[in-house]
Amino acid sequence: MSFFSSSSSNNLVNNTAAPAEKDIEVADPPTDSISSVAFSPTADYLAVGSWDNNVRIYEVGANGQTQGKAMYSHQGPVLSVCWNKDGSKILSGGADNAGRMFDVTTGQASQVAQHDAPIRVVRWIESPQGSVLATGSWDKTVKYWDLRQPAPVSTVQLPERCYTMDVQYPLMVVGTAERHIQVFNLANPTTPFKTLVSPLKWQTRVVSCFPTANGFAVGSIEGRVAIQYVEEKDASNNFSFKCHRKDQSPTSKDQSLVYAVNDIGFHPVHGTFSTCGSDGTINFWDKDARTRLKSFESAPGPVACSAFNRAGTIFAYAVSYDWSKGHSGMTPGHPNKLMLHACKDDEVKRKPSKR
Repeated sequence: MSFFSSSSSNNLVNNTAAPAEKDIEVADPPTDSISSVAFSPTADYLAVGSWDNNVRIYEVGANGQTQGKAMYSHQGPVLSVCWNKDGSKILSGGADNAGRMFDVTTGQASQVAQHDAPIRVVRWIESPQGSVLATGSWDKTVKYWDLRQPAPVSTVQLPERCYTMDVQYPLMVVGTAERHIQVFNLANPTTPFKTLVSPLKWQTRVVSCFPTANGFAVGSIEGRVAIQYVEEKDASNNFSFKCHRKDQSPTSKDQSLVYAVNDIGFHPVHGTFSTCGSDGTINFWDKDARTRLKSFESAPGPVACSAFNRAGTIFAYAVSYDWSKGHSGMTPGHPNKLMLHACKDDEVKRKPSKR
């Protein structure tokens, strides 16, 4: 049954009513760590992937109230979720080596992709030539799938296991183990346009493409983010900065406690971006003014993943154990929460240029 059949079409676009200051906790969250969140590009529906093997879909109302609408399963932990362009399908990849598709109009789930190892990332590509699903795996390949065909359209060999991938047509960026980064121009999707070693010295955790598709951000396990432009002519704008660090004690300013940057997301309207980390903090940044716009109060656990909705008025984030401290960090009663933040303009709008 379609879950779009409800007559209420509440959208959190009208910002005139002052939202409650506190972030809203989503009811009935997943039962294990949350790995991935993604909003529909056409409505305020949120897809959530979890280590409990399930993908859940929530409807987000005008005041942040949520309602579970649907759920489907993988045969192992879900590692990544995304939507197609018209919001009619959810795509997901998991530790069962499978890519799956959920049709929101029929409520049916089916397998649409297969790898030899877990699928770490799924991304939808909308191009003039048609639409394909890109899947990045620990089997050291990216595969492109036409959902009408059982076999991949093509397979790209990566230098190492895929850890992260993002698409902003015609740009696709893949980050792998051993700090390799491959940049693709999707007009030629089977050959990298550029291969580089990450500008950061430690393992790559996340890459995220600029909405302008002329560059990307890289986050590492060592509390650092790099802003990287694709073309050499823009290289003077490349820079990196420290974030998600804490002082050892209130009296010392040593920033010696260093945490992973778990996710980076760009605002769909203003091009500013969010970072969230294992330290339980979230920041909003303006890369052009090189300034921080907002710092959230520290959450009671690592912030594992995040997403803006299509209008940039809602910011969803998961407070979940991210295994950054290994097995010993998985303490009983560790928070596992899905939160919604109503974005205010001054948090996400660019600062005027000082030049």
